[in-house]
Amino acid sequence: MRASTRLLVVLLAPSLVLFALLTLYPLLRVLLLAFTDSDYGFEGADFVGLANFAELAEGRGFRRAAWNTVAFAVMATVGEVVLGLALALLLDRAFRGRRLVTLVLLAPYVLSTIVVGAIWRAWFHYDVGFLNTALRGVGLPGVPWLFDPVLALPSIALADLWQATPFCFLILYAGLRSIPPDLHEAARIDGAGTWARFRDITLPLLWPYILIAGLMRTLDSFKLFDKVYAMTGGGPGNATETLSMFVQRLAFRFFDIGMASAAALVMVVVAGGLAAIYARQLMRPPA
Repeated sequence: MRASTRLLVVLLAPSLVLFALLTLYPLLRVLLLAFTDSDYGFEGADFVGLANFAELAEGRGFRRAAWNTVAFAVMATVGEVVLGLALALLLDRAFRGRRLVTLVLLAPYVLSTIVVGAIWRAWFHYDVGFLNTALRGVGLPGVPWLFDPVLALPSIALADLWQATPFCFLILYAGLRSIPPDLHEAARIDGAGTWARFRDITLPLLWPYILIAGLMRTLDSFKLFDKVYAMTGGGPGNATETLSMFVQRLAFRFFDIGMASAAALVMVVVAGGLAAIYARQLMRPPA
């Protein structure tokens, strides 16, 4: 082994050991526990095969949590990418105060999720919340944002939109700044309008950045837990319970570790599939 290779192995060893202990071992343990009826660990657990997965598929709680997770991920990801793109296009132009506006836009992203949840829970308060106060100020009735089973999940998505859109904005703004200005100038000289330049130049060159932002936000939205926990606790009923909250309830309230491991394994497989789809799109050669 050459000296450079040995040095590389030595430098990577601590990270590989931590990765194995904190990622590979827990994942392998979940994989094995998913096929048992364990209520704590392997001791006393019996192998049940696919029974846990069959029970999950038949359970209304798991299906509702899966639907809530998918619905939230779609609402949050699409909204954040579209709004982030709009803000990036807006701030890509030079104007007075652009740096200040950028700092204000980035402020929500540096807040912790629990703080964001507390802020929006206060804003959504039915009696004294900012939003209902504004509605009553224009003669409209207050809205039970977090207590209506139909509105609760979109309300949480709105809070996530406020916090996570700056992340998409940063990625897409960096992508816009990487596009050579000469391309737009040449198209303008050839008579292309604003929409034509956006459609034929900006959007194709920005597409990889859009996919990256979409991938990051999809995976993050798919494992949503803390914002729901801070704002609704999964209620009303189970209208906002996500898969992460479903796993937490099974594992740490009912101590059904086998079933919780099966649900967590489903989450890992679905998240891996979504990541593979995005990666395939990113690696696809341009047309």
